Amino acid sequence: VQLQASGGGLVQAGGSLRLSCIVSGSISRVDDMGWYRQGPGKGRELVASITSGGNTNYQDSVKGRFTISRNNAKDMLYLQMNSLKPEDKAFDYCNADVLSLNANSEYVGGRYWGQGTLVTVSS
Repeated sequence: VQLQASGGGLVQAGGSLRLSCIVSGSISRVDDMGWYRQGPGKGRELVASITSGGNTNYQDSVKGRFTISRNNAKDMLYLQMNSLKPEDKAFDYCNADVLSLNANSEYVGGRYWGQGTLVTVSS
């Protein structure tokens, strides 16, 4: 199972970016998915999460500015980020709880992470 994140970049304060993350591999089911970020000198923190049924949860600092969504048919995860602030600068990581088939055709559950995509916001 692999997660591939994309969409980071440099944007001015007040601007927008849309992050995407695709899950690939021998996937049977994708359950909870989420976006985390790690800013300069900080630990990794949850930005937003979404269940397979579409229930969402947001960090207080991004409520009203960010929207998490997913396309279950395509195993895709998105994060629309509006009204970006300099303090949003971070490496953003996607993750997913995935049930997959291993080489022995056995179901295996695990939490997988994508590589980080850098979001930079200039003031």
